[in-house]
Amino acid sequence: MRKLLLLSLLLLLSACSPLILVDTFTPHDTYRFAASRAYGELERQQLDIYQPLAITAQSKAPVVVFFYGGRWQFGARSEYRFVAEALASHGFIVVVPDYRLYPQVRYPEFLDDSARAVAWVAQHIGAYGGDPANIHLMGHSAGAYNAIMLTVNPSYLQRAGMQRRIRSAVGMAGPYDFLPISDPALQQIFGPASGWPATQPISYVSATSPPILLQTGSDDEVVKPRNSESLAVRLREHGVKTELIEYQGLSHAALVGVLAYPLRFRSASVLADVEQFLQRQTGQPAMLHASGAATAAEAR
Repeated sequence: MRKLLLLSLLLLLSACSPLILVDTFTPHDTYRFAASRAYGELERQQLDIYQPLAITAQSKAPVVVFFYGGRWQFGARSEYRFVAEALASHGFIVVVPDYRLYPQVRYPEFLDDSARAVAWVAQHIGAYGGDPANIHLMGHSAGAYNAIMLTVNPSYLQRAGMQRRIRSAVGMAGPYDFLPISDPALQQIFGPASGWPATQPISYVSATSPPILLQTGSDDEVVKPRNSESLAVRLREHGVKTELIEYQGLSHAALVGVLAYPLRFRSASVLADVEQFLQRQTGQPAMLHASGAATAAEAR
C-alpha cells in the first residue's frame, strides 16, 4: 500500500504544478514559521521564513533562499513549504519569497524582485538566528534561473543594496542556456531577440562565481539536462567549483518533488546531495532533526 501511495504521488508530481498535494504530508513540527515578511511595497514582494527548532537569535545558522519555478508566470511561496521543511529539518534557516510574474512584469523585473528579497534577508536574517555572511541561493526550474543568475551576475544584488557575496548556489533543473527562444510566452517575457544573449545565465560566468551545485533529471522533458551540462562546462572552464548530478529516472517536477516528506526516505538522494554540498560550503555540520538524520543516511 505504501509503495502504491509513493508511486501515485510521483505520477502526480510529474503531471501537475503547483505541487500542492505534498503539503498534506509535510510535517509542521520541525520548524518555527514567520509568515509574510515584506521586502517591498507590492503584494507579491513578501517572503516566509522557516527556522529550525534548535535555532536561537544567537545561532548564526546558514541560510538558504529558495526560489520556486513556474515559467515566470505562476507559482506561490505557500506551495513550497515541503521544500522549506526538508531543509529546515536539516538545520538550515530557509526563506521562500514570492516575486512578480508575467504579465505583470517581464525580464528583468522578476530578477530585481529576487535580488531585493535576498538583500532583505542579508539585512534582517540575523534577528531570526541566521548568519548574513552565510547565505546560499537555491531554486527549481525558473526559480533556479533566478538563483543562478543572481549568483553569476551579482550586479542585481549590488543594485538592491547588498554588498556581501553569495556563499554558494544550488540549481535544480534550471534553464541557463536556452536560446533560441521559441515559446511565444517566453518571447514576450524576455523581449526582442536582439537582447536574448544578455538573458542567459551562462553569459555571466566568471572566475569569481562561488561554488555551484547543478541537479537535473534524466527524464526531464521540460528543461533539458543539457542546460545544466553546458553551464557546468562553462563554470569549470573558469575554474569555478562545480558539481553536476543527473538523477536517473527523475522528471522535471519529480526532481523537486522527492524533497517532500513521504518521498525523501525512499527516493533518489537529491536532498542528501543538497545538504552535503551546503555543509561543505558553510563549514558547519548540519543540526539534524531526528527524522532528517535518518533521511540522509537512508538516501545514501
